[in-house]
Amino acid sequence: MKASKVAYKPVGLALGAGAGLLAGTLFKQVWKLAGHDDDAPKPMDEERRWREILIAAAIQGAIFALVKAAVERSGAVAVRRLSGTWPA
Repeated sequence: MKASKVAYKPVGLALGAGAGLLAGTLFKQVWKLAGHDDDAPKPMDEERRWREILIAAAIQGAIFALVKAAVERSGAVAVRRLSGTWPA
């Protein structure tokens, strides 16, 4: 395993945790802007309809994937600028 990859592991873990928090916050804001309740429906919420639960899950997944990819890519670019090598 390359040294740059080993050195990047803790950075990648921290970025991943931050991305998860950011994605969660962003999803809550998007859900509120869409005119829904303050809280997104949970899959086991029997008061909510299937459609609402599945739409919320799809939006949440898309936002999480987008934020995760942007954060990981930005971290890798920063590592290359600092060290001259790609971390993966």
